[in-house]
Amino acid sequence: MSDARSAPLYCPYCGEENLRPSEEGHGAWECHACVRVFSVKFVGLLSRGVDSR
Repeated sequence: MSDARSAPLYCPYCGEENLRPSEEGHGAWECHACVRVFSVKFVGLLSRGVDSR
């Protein structure tokens, strides 16, 4: 894996792709379509695999 960070491709609120990094803090993004600021955070992995029953 690389250390590069992935950028969100679309706004989770309105679905638009007009996103810019925000000055609100690390990982914050501004949507210029719906005027929201949001952040995306990776929490972790499940300790076990998901059952596919």
